[in-house]
Amino acid sequence: MSVEISFCVVNTEQRGLLRYCLDAIARERATVDFETEVLVLDNASRDGSADVARQHPVTTEVIALTERRGKGVNDSELLRRARGRFCLLLNEDSELEPGATVALHAALASDERAGAAGAMLVRPDGEQQPSAWRFPSPGSALMTAMFLHKAFVVQSTGEDVRSVDWVQSAAMLVRREAAVQIGYFDPQFFVYSDEVDFCRRLAGAGWHTLYVPSARAVHHEQLSTGNVPTRRIVEFSRNRDRYMRKHHSAVSAALVRYLTAYAYALRAAGALVLPGHDPKRYAKHVTATLRPNRGEGLAEGAEEFNRQLKPGP
Repeated sequence: MSVEISFCVVNTEQRGLLRYCLDAIARERATVDFETEVLVLDNASRDGSADVARQHPVTTEVIALTERRGKGVNDSELLRRARGRFCLLLNEDSELEPGATVALHAALASDERAGAAGAMLVRPDGEQQPSAWRFPSPGSALMTAMFLHKAFVVQSTGEDVRSVDWVQSAAMLVRREAAVQIGYFDPQFFVYSDEVDFCRRLAGAGWHTLYVPSARAVHHEQLSTGNVPTRRIVEFSRNRDRYMRKHHSAVSAALVRYLTAYAYALRAAGALVLPGHDPKRYAKHVTATLRPNRGEGLAEGAEEFNRQLKPGP
């Protein structure tokens, strides 16, 4: 029997969350009537994550890297290795809720021009996270600077399946045919904006992306990232700018930088008086947004990690 869905998980140093992710996949596999497989790519973890994946009864194959790589490259590797007609891309910190796989599959299988479909992401306390947006542009940056983003930029709203610009890849079902056609993910995006670029290129090739609110996944993001460090802010900012320069003009990229920095500056000012907010974090966003080519991001962190793995002279 041919494989219908390949569950594709990328894990980096999150053994505990990986178990939750695989347990949820096991529950999902028990509810579907088609053939599935589970691929786990471990991103050179040192906490025993690869062994956890190998020992879990749901796992079909483990790809254990010896050097750390970016998310775009790793998701592309999984898509190339997968045998399924559809591939459910998951972060290790994503825990599918019951019925998510069936809902995503039904949405994508019933729409032959849909190249990807994203789930509703919720925090562990059940609060919904934004997970679908309009493509970045000067217009969307202006709406965000005016604090109108929830009405005009965020698209993960409503109770019905709807066509959106892009969805977060923490829990995204991809039609493998479409991914092959556009050449998978762009490896230039180490992490952040990789799925934005992916969905943009899908749209350029005549595909569209769906948001499926009946498919829910718990996103344990704060457990895996904690306080956002400078490297993440730098990586986030540089890849937003990379996306703009790739798909828009230099003028548009500059407008987005200034508008985004303005929005973060306002938040930094507000954080000085509002409890529970960190003005220094917003200030770091301002600096990184205005100077996206400066500073060390997660890509440099991975390079440093890989250098430490190599034996000395």
